[in-house]
Amino acid sequence: MTSPAVDPLILAIDEGTTNAKAIVVDGTGAVRSTASAPVARHSPRAGWVEQSAQELWSATVTALRSCLAHLDDRVGLGASRRIAAVAVSSQRETAVIWDRHTGTPLGPALSWQDTRTAPACQQLDAQVQARTAEITGQNVDPMFTAPKFRWLLDQDAGGNPALGTVDSWLIWNLTGEHWAEAGNASRTLLLDTTDLTWSDEMLSVFDIPASLLGEVTRSRSDFGRTRQVPGLPDGLPVVAVLADSHAALWAQSVSGPTTKITYGTGSSVMAPATGPGPGTTLAWWDGQPRYAREANVLSTGAALEWCSELLGLGSVADLVALAATVDDNDPVVLVPALTGLGAPYWDAQARASLTGMSSGTTRAHVARAAVAAVAHQVADAVESIDPDGTVVNVDGGMTTSALIMQDQADLLRRSVRVNGLAELSAWGAAHLGLTALGEQPPAPSVTSSYQPERDRAGSRQQWSARVAATRAVTQDTARR
Repeated sequence: MTSPAVDPLILAIDEGTTNAKAIVVDGTGAVRSTASAPVARHSPRAGWVEQSAQELWSATVTALRSCLAHLDDRVGLGASRRIAAVAVSSQRETAVIWDRHTGTPLGPALSWQDTRTAPACQQLDAQVQARTAEITGQNVDPMFTAPKFRWLLDQDAGGNPALGTVDSWLIWNLTGEHWAEAGNASRTLLLDTTDLTWSDEMLSVFDIPASLLGEVTRSRSDFGRTRQVPGLPDGLPVVAVLADSHAALWAQSVSGPTTKITYGTGSSVMAPATGPGPGTTLAWWDGQPRYAREANVLSTGAALEWCSELLGLGSVADLVALAATVDDNDPVVLVPALTGLGAPYWDAQARASLTGMSSGTTRAHVARAAVAAVAHQVADAVESIDPDGTVVNVDGGMTTSALIMQDQADLLRRSVRVNGLAELSAWGAAHLGLTALGEQPPAPSVTSSYQPERDRAGSRQQWSARVAATRAVTQDTARR
């Protein structure tokens, strides 16, 4: 049994792309219990990435029940009955459609990685594209939710549909109420990020009835009370909701404004912004709205998983260990455009390439190229929104790899500070929820840092050339 947890206790749910997590945090900010459950992705066609909305919820229930059982084992029998509130963090642009009366999903959850709507996005004229960026802060891209909503509605699934991103789906299952947290809503291409309401103009562009969407609300708010949730008593207030990358930024920013990188299936780079406008997202709405510049990388953890399977390895950890057996990947370069390229290219048509191989190339060189591709892509994203910075704060599973973190410091030519809390997005949501309960826990500490050691300017030039060549081949193929 560990030391007694300090009340209040808050349960935070973090529903991500590959796992649903749950943690319990006490009034001092200490994590008292954690648990997770996997969720699957399916790719029925090239460029299509789907998840089961029901599985997202079932995995969430599995994680929270296991987390509370572990809490009772570690802290003391009955500790789970001291949970005072619930907070939520979730993957962002994934689109969910369900029957508002029965709660039954009416179609697949279209992942943020899904690119089936690329043709529809490309058909929008330049004026509409410009207005979308002006109103929502985002470029039109199949990563975002509005075109996915339209695709789901076009399947004529019947029922009495409700639409939402994963936060809305979780809130509905937790409380029976239909809300859209503002930060998540800002990722849909439907929110006016100045007025913080659904934009009539954008709703018209994508032909989305406003009546199908949840009401936009603040990140710290009354989202209702739990009802009929397996493992939870009825009546617990849901007090805070954040998008997962935004929750990590909240956690990293407790000590002050920062530029941060969150490594996951894809990766999110965020830096503070003074207000709304093209290239910005709404980070959260708590009192005054807070904005951030953001650049998204589509395939980082996903690229490592893909490469480890391609090489017949058991895990990403095995891939990184193999990569560490060679000094460098030159001249082998992997451009992992598995679902297109995100920032700063936003090229949904780009496809992956593996170049520079010779008779001397080994599996280790390919593994090293995959690891380097993560750091190169993230460096591209950081340089696009924070070209003059000197330090970045990082979080996510890949931060446990000294090889990846040193690559990142070398390629960025700046200090990389690691937050070692594995559940940082969930912790960020929990921290916001604790503020609603009158607590102000301190920020989690930096556990390690990396300084640039090698001049990688040549590697950066080679990477840029290979990206350009890969995009050119894709564009040439599309023209034929």
